[in-house]
Amino acid sequence: MDSDKFGRFVAERRKELNMTQKDLAAKIQVTDKAVSKWERGASHS
Repeated sequence: MDSDKFGRFVAERRKELNMTQKDLAAKIQVTDKAVSKWERGASHS
């Protein structure tokens, strides 16, 4: 799955669950900046 497709999936699912980026980050123990990068497709990993 490419980073753009993954980012769209993360954003859509997070919004379906009425979660903020910060909420999701805390739940999966990453930073909110990481979630933001994923959603923007800026992550290479």
